[in-house]
Amino acid sequence: MFITALFAVLNLLLYAIPGYLLIRTRAVRQENISAFAKLLMYVCQPCLMVYSFLQVERNAPLVKNMLVFFALTLFLQLAMILFFFFCVRKKKEDVKYRVCAVASAFGNCAFLGVPLLEKMLPNYPEAIVFSNMFAISMNLLGWTLSSYIISLDRKYISVKKLVLNPAVLSCIVGIPLFALGVTLDELPSFLSDFITLLARMCTALCMLVMGMRLATIPVRELFNKPFIYGVVFVKQVLYPLLALLAVYFLPVEDNMKVTLFILCCAPIAAVVQNYAELIGKGQDTAANLVLFGTFSSAITIPLMSLIVTALFGV
Repeated sequence: MFITALFAVLNLLLYAIPGYLLIRTRAVRQENISAFAKLLMYVCQPCLMVYSFLQVERNAPLVKNMLVFFALTLFLQLAMILFFFFCVRKKKEDVKYRVCAVASAFGNCAFLGVPLLEKMLPNYPEAIVFSNMFAISMNLLGWTLSSYIISLDRKYISVKKLVLNPAVLSCIVGIPLFALGVTLDELPSFLSDFITLLARMCTALCMLVMGMRLATIPVRELFNKPFIYGVVFVKQVLYPLLALLAVYFLPVEDNMKVTLFILCCAPIAAVVQNYAELIGKGQDTAANLVLFGTFSSAITIPLMSLIVTALFGV
């Protein structure tokens, strides 16, 4: 598991290189980065969610497990964000700390989580669907509570924001197809190819955006700010350990626990940066956290994988 996790993460990091070069050679301007972020969030991510729903056939135990997984991830993320925000409440006027509160719980469970699960749990396709439930709960919180925390603008706490966002809208398409037992192979080939291609663009596009953002900041900024080390440790080490402790004794199958743990180990979510880009606040802090979290995951994920190997024999 350690070697598999290590090479899976290193392979993903390679996608950041073209993005870095595009900015450094001025083939793409810095102000255009947000356009790539919008393409990722509004087009590719919804396709990835629909794609994930169509990977396995529906059955009653799976539906039950999906609902349980959704409830667990929603609770864990909400608890972590609120706890961190409470800890920094006296400094909440500084957007840096507000972004850190969101980053403490949001992981790249879709863009990086899906390829990691495919490599680390190749015989458990249900894990891909569970990653979808994680992504849905994260996006529900992201477009509402987390956007409010970053912006301190109450307009984000609304039914409209809760319903009219890419995650929920993609569920309106994906869940009925899943409920009808439709799989990707059963769709017309042109539609299946369309969804698959855009879904598979997610990881590469996500890393391209990170590479672009890396090219806009002095690399030393990733290493000379102690709070970045602290937040990354909380998100990529402490948070997954607490999540594993919370579910370890629950009467659910071990593969679900392993899936949850792997997804919680995922580096700080690119959507933290994307939300900051769209809101127009805390972009630099978000970029530093996402970049350092992503590159440090080449160390944290393989090391954390040793825990599930020891506990579950994966």
